[in-house]
Amino acid sequence: MTIGVGLIGTGYMGKCHALAWNAVKPVFGDGPEPALVHLAEVSPELAHRRADEFGFEKWTSDWRELIADPAVEVVSVTTPNAFHAEMAIAALEAGKHVWCEKPMAVGFSEAERMAAAARASGKVTALGYNYIQNPVIRHIKRLIDEGAIGTVNHVRFEMDEDFMADPEALFYWKSEASSGYGALDDFGVHPLSLVQFLFGGVRRVMAQLSMPYADRPSRDGGRRAVETWDIASVLLELSNGETGVMALDRSAWGRKGRIAVQVFGSKGTIAYDQERMNEFQLYTASDHAAEQGFRTILTAPVHAPYERFIPAPGHGLGFNELKIIECHELLRAIRGEAAQIVGFDRGLEIERAVHAMAQSHREGRWVSV
Repeated sequence: MTIGVGLIGTGYMGKCHALAWNAVKPVFGDGPEPALVHLAEVSPELAHRRADEFGFEKWTSDWRELIADPAVEVVSVTTPNAFHAEMAIAALEAGKHVWCEKPMAVGFSEAERMAAAARASGKVTALGYNYIQNPVIRHIKRLIDEGAIGTVNHVRFEMDEDFMADPEALFYWKSEASSGYGALDDFGVHPLSLVQFLFGGVRRVMAQLSMPYADRPSRDGGRRAVETWDIASVLLELSNGETGVMALDRSAWGRKGRIAVQVFGSKGTIAYDQERMNEFQLYTASDHAAEQGFRTILTAPVHAPYERFIPAPGHGLGFNELKIIECHELLRAIRGEAAQIVGFDRGLEIERAVHAMAQSHREGRWVSV
């Protein structure tokens, strides 16, 4: 059995999706087997080149042509944020399953329309929250659920990167208001996906957003005002009453892909850093006093589905392996099996939290999610 795949957008995340579609069958061995049918890009030249590189049968410079293709059964949407809603809704209305990169949309009303379209279509949707697929994160959830560190009372989430740290870097679309709020919805949604996966979500928030650079050089030789917020600091109250902190900075020199998680409980602590994504630290207060301390645990075949990639412990998975796992979870959902994905309804909860944070910043108060 095969399933026809269409890919819209072939940038960074488009290539990640293509790699996942190509690898999911060899890695996991079960079906349906992806058939790379149709690829869309902004120009015929780029679409043709990417189709050859990624292994797609057909290409087009009109994404609507791809969606209308009866051979396409599932569509990957990996375009900039502002295009997600229109493309995903069109695909759902055409009877296609949708795998869309995060965030859902720039505006909350658009995200609501996406979720409504998904419900009306009856098709499977998934958002690109691949960090919840990490075997380490799955095991951390198991430890929390089993009470390994007792009752959780406080959590901290940090996400930092430095791709916007240089004040003289050229202005591009991520500094435009049409892309969203900035750090909050550009990548703050990733820690929120971990909050949702580990603890069920957020009850209320208090946020402060900041803009380290007022303007950036433009390609025409002038300067253009920055319209988004690159830093966010948020107080959280989680759905079960735990307190939390989320700190985001996409202008943090030296940080490349950091998502730091600390979970504090009545009997211990768990610590994790995405830049060292194949290990985590566990402290348990039940250890002998003379031997108490954080111990580092490396991923191994016992941390499923690590064993699908590597038969030996400590060798490590990477970002693209997490996308392959995410792709497999999507296919499981399409087969009607229980799957670990963030569909559009669950994704809407993350979007609601983001917009509550933006409202909190505007109004200077706690806002319920």
